[in-house]
Amino acid sequence: MELPNCPTCNSAYTYQDGDNYICPECAYEWISKADKETINNETIMDSNNNVLNDGDDVIVIKDLKVKGSSAPVKKGTKVKNIKLIHNPSDGHDIDCKIDGFGAIRLKSEYVKKA
Repeated sequence: MELPNCPTCNSAYTYQDGDNYICPECAYEWISKADKETINNETIMDSNNNVLNDGDDVIVIKDLKVKGSSAPVKKGTKVKNIKLIHNPSDGHDIDCKIDGFGAIRLKSEYVKKA
């Protein structure tokens, strides 16, 4: 396997350490583009670009209409202990329970980390 040249000094003496590439001449460290895409596809972020994890608490940032209910989920509603859904088919990547609504799925773009 041929390792890439250093993007800063173009040195051919780079080596790999785990997922990182390291240049011994200028001490620059980086991750390959393929590894970055994999990391970005697995990471779910809130509306403020904070990384969300299973078990986090979030706050809804706008009123959300709920199918089958006459009342919306109000802005400022705190949702505890979320579960993330990676690569959802419908874009709803948070599974949670909200008092008064029960089990519901949300989009991460409408919440912020509490």
